[in-house]
Amino acid sequence: MSITTTVATAPAERRSAGLEQRIQDAPGRFRVMTGDRPTGPLHLGHYFGTLHNRVRLQDLGVDVFVIVADYQVLTDRDVADRLGEYMEGMLLDYLAIGLDPARTTIFNHSAVPALNQLLLPFLSLVSVAELSRNPTVKDEIAHSRQSAVSGLMFTYPVHQAADILFCKGNLVPVGQDQLPHLEVTRTIARRFNERYGAVFPEPDALLSAAPLLLGTDGTKMSKSRGNSIALGATPDETARLIRGARTDTDRRITYAPETRPEVSGLVLLAALCLDRDPYAVAEEIGDGGGAALKRTVTDAVNTRLAPVRARRAEYAQDMAYVRSVLRAGNERANAVAEETLAEVRAVMGGVL
Repeated sequence: MSITTTVATAPAERRSAGLEQRIQDAPGRFRVMTGDRPTGPLHLGHYFGTLHNRVRLQDLGVDVFVIVADYQVLTDRDVADRLGEYMEGMLLDYLAIGLDPARTTIFNHSAVPALNQLLLPFLSLVSVAELSRNPTVKDEIAHSRQSAVSGLMFTYPVHQAADILFCKGNLVPVGQDQLPHLEVTRTIARRFNERYGAVFPEPDALLSAAPLLLGTDGTKMSKSRGNSIALGATPDETARLIRGARTDTDRRITYAPETRPEVSGLVLLAALCLDRDPYAVAEEIGDGGGAALKRTVTDAVNTRLAPVRARRAEYAQDMAYVRSVLRAGNERANAVAEETLAEVRAVMGGVL
């Protein structure tokens, strides 16, 4: 049995659509596993792409685990620069957007040794050929900052499998580009259960319907590209970043993502912040040109983020509490990981 080089999206889309109804009917049956690498400030792309959805699932009653993937910073970087600063900033953002430590377990990768012990049996369940065919790994290698491909990058999908399966996560919010990674996790879970005994669920993908947000340079909003608007940015910083965003020479503002990506990206950002249709937002700006568009976007972003920024500032005044949230999350994650590892040891005959 092999992992296919491409993962058909149609079955995943059908399962995802059915999952939404099942989540509504019985949220307590699901455990979500998701997270971020602390490589820089979280931004609006994260907010509309994943963070908002985590809060939604949490509020529905789903058990949510969020990993601060500090070990994985080294996947495509030689050193983990400013790690402590970025981790604390990420915790502030999580709390500010509404993640509740009483209902969501926030923990960091390096604090859960039992999670990482799962790598040994999991690596034995996939071949080098299978990993080398993974299209997401190929893309990440192509965009890597490293001069050579590290073993960590090459085996990244297996690390993600350990992240998901240590807590028996059965629901993973992903974009379509991450489906190959999740398919590796499903394959590892299935092969482990067939070889040793039933321990792990085969997690389902909850496909994100979030549109792609472009950064201020007209390309995908990304921490590494320096084109993002951080959740923790001040109103003045936000205004400055948006003033510098690319537009085009056509004064009439329209929403046409295929032909006017830069203008349409700004229109979409305003629409998301205003909870409005992007075509209606563009029509309202009309012949106002790029200046009017940027004013609209700036006002919309600053209004949307005002309560988030206010909560972030409050939490920043009590970093002892913020750090206690991570300690408590680490304690729960460790307890869950140790329980899972005990099951793994039992079915494997105590070899770990």
